[in-house]
Amino acid sequence: MQNAAAVVPPSSVHHYHHHHLLSLFRCSETIEEAKKLHCLSLKTGTFDHPPVSSRLLSLYTARPINDLIYARSVFDRIQSPSLPLWNMMIKCYVENHRSHEAICLFSHLLSEFSPDNFTLPCVLKGCSRLCAVEEGKQIHGVSVKLGLTLDKFVQSSLASLYSKCGMLDCARKVFDKMGERDLVTWNSLIDGYARSGHVEIAMKLFDEIPDRDSYSWTALLHGFSKSGKVEAARDVFDKMPTKNLVSWNAMINGYMRSGDFGSACDLFNIMPERNLITWNTVIAGYEVNGRVEEALSMFVRMLEEEDDLKPNNATYTSLISAVAASAILSTAKWVHSYMVKNGIGSDGVMGTLLIEMYSKCGSIESALTTFRSIHRKKLGHWNSVIVGLGMHGMADEASELFKQMQESGIKPNAVTFVGLLNACSHVGYVDEARFYFDLMVKEYKVEHKIEHYGCLVDALCRTGNLQDAKTIIQKMPMRPNKVIWMSLLRGARNYVDIEMGEYAAHQLIDLAPESHVPLSNMYAAAGKWEKVSEVRETMKKKGIKKEAGWSLIERKGVIHRFFVGDRSHPQIEEIYAKLKEMREKLKAVGHIADTRQVLLRIEDEKEKEVELELHSERLAIAYALTNNSNSPIRVLKNLTVCNDCHSVTKLLSRIYQREIIVRDNSRFHHFRAGYCSCNDFW
Repeated sequence: MQNAAAVVPPSSVHHYHHHHLLSLFRCSETIEEAKKLHCLSLKTGTFDHPPVSSRLLSLYTARPINDLIYARSVFDRIQSPSLPLWNMMIKCYVENHRSHEAICLFSHLLSEFSPDNFTLPCVLKGCSRLCAVEEGKQIHGVSVKLGLTLDKFVQSSLASLYSKCGMLDCARKVFDKMGERDLVTWNSLIDGYARSGHVEIAMKLFDEIPDRDSYSWTALLHGFSKSGKVEAARDVFDKMPTKNLVSWNAMINGYMRSGDFGSACDLFNIMPERNLITWNTVIAGYEVNGRVEEALSMFVRMLEEEDDLKPNNATYTSLISAVAASAILSTAKWVHSYMVKNGIGSDGVMGTLLIEMYSKCGSIESALTTFRSIHRKKLGHWNSVIVGLGMHGMADEASELFKQMQESGIKPNAVTFVGLLNACSHVGYVDEARFYFDLMVKEYKVEHKIEHYGCLVDALCRTGNLQDAKTIIQKMPMRPNKVIWMSLLRGARNYVDIEMGEYAAHQLIDLAPESHVPLSNMYAAAGKWEKVSEVRETMKKKGIKKEAGWSLIERKGVIHRFFVGDRSHPQIEEIYAKLKEMREKLKAVGHIADTRQVLLRIEDEKEKEVELELHSERLAIAYALTNNSNSPIRVLKNLTVCNDCHSVTKLLSRIYQREIIVRDNSRFHHFRAGYCSCNDFW
């Protein structure tokens, strides 16, 4: 007897599989199940049945699966997809954060169908995410032509788009024409006004809203926080019926932005739960406000307390910036090591940040090693290492790297030339600085900005070409800033050109009150004590205080900070004994103190020499020499190195056969075997 199935017509078999598959689709919830059904539909030839392919596409695009790749593969095999299927794909692209492709797909759809009130809200959401306001306006026009502007979902999407893109007048027009406004639309408008700084209007809308949810409260809180109205933000925070994690983070961010670290920490310590955004907010808040030690300690605390949280790019960005500001190389190496262990590569932005970090921490070798380890070097990587080399006075190496950059086909930009000009400035390469200054315009059509003029002027001032510097300043197409005038004032002080110094100081009076300090120093170096008294009296009247000079040095993870004449260190007796030894060795090699660098009116030459011996960097170096080690001595200063300390440090590097690296407030000095990387131009 023949098998019963064999006599069933093929069309009936397909019909059986077709209905069987549809019933299975209703039970499927995972990507694995969807793939099996997809495979079965191809094997049985039922895929081409519109109900099957449509249900399969719906399965791939809907949650919890929402798999864009498989959804697109199904969509592309459907010969004439219906409008609902186009809508599914557009929505899937938007939900997978591929809004650009969603808009492109929408443009293709227009040649096949007229979009409906399901299509437009979805593609408008994609425009909103990209802040593609021009495309959004065009879609608004399409909605007008199709008569869909009165649809509440279209209206809500348009209001949301305009609000998020900062076009609040357009958002308000749409909002005012709406017959029925849902909570999402109210929140969009409140959020738009709050983010744009119009917190009073946001508050007025908040008071008018028929109903509120946590988003309504948080949007208003964000607005007050961002606008610096922390007390108003706290009032909103305290009144919130339910405080979600977003609101806690917003309030902490507000306190951090305003510099109220105590209140931020009080909230941080009592909040019921924290996420990575919470920790990033606090770490970034400390870093941006220059409290780098707190930023670093907060990162360590996060690692200790949060087993489930892993730092992300935002965490590393703040962390690396904090380490760079601290200039502590051991911390820099620890952070880099941690990143490597956790699979964070050096490509992209992280590579740029690491190069900058090592450069600012005094290890240009580590910066170069990081640079060389990057396989696909981009412009940012080249710029970072060239700028780093310039900071360290390595102009020849920067020029060589620039040649390699040209050969690799990377086109330089304005930042590249700032790095090259800065490198030339720091070693007194005036001719080379002029060459790069001309090259950037003639060869690469990069316009001169004020930073490029500043570097060229600085190079001229460091080498004593003060009149040339003045001429360039007077011919600049833009108004000189305080950095340029400060360069001229420092150059006038170094080359004892009182007239030029007074000219620069006169230009600086309104731009930089702190310019009184170098002016006073210039008069002191020239022995014009009456002028010194006049300037200091002016400073006193204006409430201008001279920043106290300090130097710090790190040993075994501990920071040691020294001030002029400091006697507070636990090893002070050993340090002063080493200072005496240094004095004797310096005298033996013929060093004569440059007592012009004493900025106090002291008549006795011996007293002047003692004053110089107690400068903060010498105390730091003496401490380092007391605690024997063969590693380079790394000193961080907050002020510029004086002439006598510069000469002394060169001699000490030869006497003790130690490399001494000093970072002052503008650059690095590498002292080796009696020489400095700056060629004595600083």
